Amino acid sequence: MVWAVVLALAILLGWRVWRKLNVTTQDSRRQQPVPVAVAAVEHGPIELRRTFSGTLEARAAFDVAAKISGRVESIDLDIGDGVERGQVVAELDSDEYQQAVALAEAELAVAQATLAEAQSQLEIAQREYDRVRTLSERGVASESRLDTVLAEQATADAASRVAAAQVRKAEAALATARIRLGYTRVTVTWSAGEGERIVAERFVDAGDSVSANQPLLSIVEIDPLVGVIYVTESDYGQLASGLEATLSADAYPGRTFSAQVHRISPVFRAASRQARVELLVDNQQQALKPGMFIRATIVLDRAENAVIVPQSALTRRNDAYGVFLLSADGGQVNWQPVRMGIRDGDRVQVIADNLHDYRGHVVTLGQQLIDDESKIVVSKPDDAVGAPLDSAPTSLRSAR
Repeated sequence: MVWAVVLALAILLGWRVWRKLNVTTQDSRRQQPVPVAVAAVEHGPIELRRTFSGTLEARAAFDVAAKISGRVESIDLDIGDGVERGQVVAELDSDEYQQAVALAEAELAVAQATLAEAQSQLEIAQREYDRVRTLSERGVASESRLDTVLAEQATADAASRVAAAQVRKAEAALATARIRLGYTRVTVTWSAGEGERIVAERFVDAGDSVSANQPLLSIVEIDPLVGVIYVTESDYGQLASGLEATLSADAYPGRTFSAQVHRISPVFRAASRQARVELLVDNQQQALKPGMFIRATIVLDRAENAVIVPQSALTRRNDAYGVFLLSADGGQVNWQPVRMGIRDGDRVQVIADNLHDYRGHVVTLGQQLIDDESKIVVSKPDDAVGAPLDSAPTSLRSAR
């Protein structure tokens, strides 16, 4: 019991000594000038930027293929060549298809002759029927004779219809043969977009035999390009279509390219927890190529008239962030709680009601040695030019 009382008294005595020393230290800090480094508070625009790694892709890419089989007679384009819509890019051996057209033309001629003959027979049968019908009305021809010529007229009419159908069939066959002959001239076309496109890859040479739908060339559109990046949830909510971006590529050190956020995926990939974002990249000079690695910097937020301090000026006291502001005469500091806004490198936007008109300085080195209203001495006088008293916040002037 005695030892417990002695221990309690010792603890109480130690606490009082520590408190006295702490108060003495604080008073000493307030009375003894503490060397500090300072920096000027900035007023102006600040941007929240994020840089993402990604890859360039062609906005449109497709293979040009032959619709029929045959031997390649000529293919003049190669990798890097430009191609226009509707341009002939290759020609196949057409002898077989030319013969097919000639055969179809001959069959059409036969069908047309057959039709002419059938129409002639129909006219003869029609005239005979009219003659016999007139005689029958006068009582000269019998009913059985009239029935016979009527049947002959119907037969001739049916034969004429069949011949006409044969002509249409031969015409369709001829059209098909001509279309297949046209397929020997392989053309390139696309439905959307204008301008020239580029040959990305060539798969065959002259003399090669190809089958139907076998690719001959790969065609890509490289103006504009699509920059593909992936973002995490922390940045996803700040992205929106139309945001401006700048790109850089290792192939062009020191050069930047303009881009714009074009599409944002509505889903996240389960494996990476990231969402795909597509940038539309202006590439009129065609310097950038599909497949290049890029770094895309996007401005996610911007403040036009912000109060900006160095990152090193921020100090945490009692679970709150703040800065130490220099007084108008430069001999004292005052603690100012702040909220942090946009960060840009080592520059941070700070938000407080009475900082909008402040044009002084903040402490950037030595904060651990000072408190509110501590006396200070600027270790680098050139870094701190005394601000006029009128430019200090109202709370600071009243405190003095």
